[in-house]
Amino acid sequence: MQTMPIDTARLGPMRCSIAPEPRLNPEGEQRRDREGNLQWVTSVSVVPAQGRKVEAIDVVVSGIQPQGITAGAEVTITNLVANAWSVDGRSGTSYRADAITAVTGPAAPGGAPAPSSAARGKSSGGES
Repeated sequence: MQTMPIDTARLGPMRCSIAPEPRLNPEGEQRRDREGNLQWVTSVSVVPAQGRKVEAIDVVVSGIQPQGITAGAEVTITNLVANAWSVDGRSGTSYRADAITAVTGPAAPGGAPAPSSAARGKSSGGES
């Protein structure tokens, strides 16, 4: 399996498409990473800075469920990596990150915080 770091600063806005939810195995149990931490998957749409095509990816994070991320919210992704995989004649790319957090905008008139927006990534249907 080949792991490639992704420079998210070179990407366009990232928005949550589907809020964080447990990543499940085929038996319906929540998956854990090698250290035993629970895994969460968030679907994120990404608009490349130099393109018009929107990409949807599932991004997996381990540990505590990401908080404050709702569909449509803009997000930042910390230490995003892509993992190329191939199993039993199938192949694809999965995405992992250290964290996904909601972006909070500048304060709106009257001192109230502006609504935040988030983006989320999804694995391209593979083993991770």
